[in-house]
Amino acid sequence: MRLALLLRGVNLGGSRKLAMADLRALLADLGHTEVKTLMASGQAIVATERPPAEVAAELETRLLADVGLRTDVMVRSGAELSAIVAANPFPTADADGSRHAVVFLREPLEVQIDAAEYAPDELVAHGTELYLRLPNGFADSKLSIAVGKVKGSPATTRNWNTVKKLEVLTNP
Repeated sequence: MRLALLLRGVNLGGSRKLAMADLRALLADLGHTEVKTLMASGQAIVATERPPAEVAAELETRLLADVGLRTDVMVRSGAELSAIVAANPFPTADADGSRHAVVFLREPLEVQIDAAEYAPDELVAHGTELYLRLPNGFADSKLSIAVGKVKGSPATTRNWNTVKKLEVLTNP
């Protein structure tokens, strides 16, 4: 099965550096095949028969041990990514994917966020994903800041354009 590995907070703003060549080498060393990375912000695709939770835990451990990077890794299968794309509640996402995003959680969020307080931004929770529509972009979004401050499940965010690319790469 093909899995998308989403590393939290890698290569953002000049900190938490990880060369994608190093990530590919580490993933190959862990026994994964068909290893690819997408952009430099911590996305990888692998083929493996190991359970996703095991893949995430193993990669988190090796990143800390090998390169000193402590980060959370969210894992989604190709089927899960297809379901995420199909469940998108915002029909305009494909037209402007940079203003739409998915927050990938390890566990469903236990805290409720009142998205109405953050209009015109919108949020829809769906299992282990939060769909965001940020018409004024991420930089000026109070909702994206509020989501980032919620404690509980580890999480990482990808814009809609990246989500669509990951879905294609995990479903050859």
